Amino acid sequence: MLDFFKASPPRPVTKSAEEIDKDYRYWRLHLMTSIWLGYAVFYFTRNSYKSIMPAMLKDLDWQLSDVGILSTIFYVVYGSSRFLGGIISDKSNPRYFMGVGLIITGIINIAFGMSSSLPALALLWGLNAFFQGWGWPPCTKILTTWYSRNERGFWWAICNTSHNVGGAIIPLLAGWLAIHYGWRYGMIVPGIVGIVMGAVLCIILRDRPESMGLPKVGEWRKDELELEQVKKSESSLTTWQVLRRYVFTNKFIWLLAVSYVLVYVVRIGVNDWANMYLVKEHGVDLLVANSAITMLEIGGFIGTIAAGWGSDKIFKGNRIPMNIIFMLGIMFSVGALWLLPLTSKLALGTVFFLIGFFIFGPQMLTGMAAAEVCHKEYAGTATGFVGLFGYMGAALTGLPLAMIIESASWNGFFIVMTAASLLSAVLIIPIIGGKK
Repeated sequence: MLDFFKASPPRPVTKSAEEIDKDYRYWRLHLMTSIWLGYAVFYFTRNSYKSIMPAMLKDLDWQLSDVGILSTIFYVVYGSSRFLGGIISDKSNPRYFMGVGLIITGIINIAFGMSSSLPALALLWGLNAFFQGWGWPPCTKILTTWYSRNERGFWWAICNTSHNVGGAIIPLLAGWLAIHYGWRYGMIVPGIVGIVMGAVLCIILRDRPESMGLPKVGEWRKDELELEQVKKSESSLTTWQVLRRYVFTNKFIWLLAVSYVLVYVVRIGVNDWANMYLVKEHGVDLLVANSAITMLEIGGFIGTIAAGWGSDKIFKGNRIPMNIIFMLGIMFSVGALWLLPLTSKLALGTVFFLIGFFIFGPQMLTGMAAAEVCHKEYAGTATGFVGLFGYMGAALTGLPLAMIIESASWNGFFIVMTAASLLSAVLIIPIIGGKK
């Protein structure tokens, strides 16, 4: 089984410069399209649950705390899987690691849609979380091996928009299925899509350039920042030595990780509970509430690209200043949803667009910054480590946040969101002048 996932061995470079240029241009576009579509479908099999949650809650006669339990289980397991998956993916072939993971999540989604008891659904959603952790680490590996340092912000942002497209489509699809056919079909249909897309990934994805007889991307692009990081990555260190030297004792990684806890409290808190807030407090139906989540994702699509481009062009590859700007933007836009008298659907949609615009920048930039302050060959490990912390923050938006809403109403929810936004920005200020 492990041999099946094993990374492809390097091949000698025997091609002419023209052939290398042609192959690089083709495969970079091919791989970006593949991982973009693949990770968008991972979001189909993940966010389908959020989209049908109000309908499922009503049908099964659950309380908010029951829903919170499932969310907390998912994020604890997913965060752990992201870290473990990051370590494994650095030595694995992304085509199989990502593809098989997506196939399994699709199967679990279908089983979820056929179940009713809380223990069974909790078990299935925990398993889904584990295999969801096989999605992003292969994307990280492809992004760090096929795209160099001085362009990576833009391309990382393009890939990251898969979150937004998948997250924008699935609330409408699953919500429509839940209204017309029942919430179970809102889980089963995305599961079928996941199985098909996972099989496609196993066919069309590829490993790093060296496994295809191409030079490293830094050599091809003559990127000095990339070449400097490659030099550091060629030392013969064991996995534990790399973890100890570049992750566990790296103060930048720890600041990013703790900040990521708060980034995910806000990102997942708004994403998971916003449709419930709109249904309960604004009296809209499920499809209208899910449309607001779609506006959040559309804003995130544009904001992600703006954040990546700005960190490349304005701040010369330093991801932290742009990160802080976007975190403050989150605070003000979430505060607007809380404090302004928003009554029209247009006003609500606009605010959700702004929240999305700002919220996905830090989600992307923090992971990218972690990959770039670590050993290049272990970018998946670094992003998995901060991702573990991020999803510990996400776990807090399950049962703990449900209890806050039940005891302090939605005012308690918004106090947590605005405070977390501000503190997440303050935590990474010391990194601004650090060497990247």
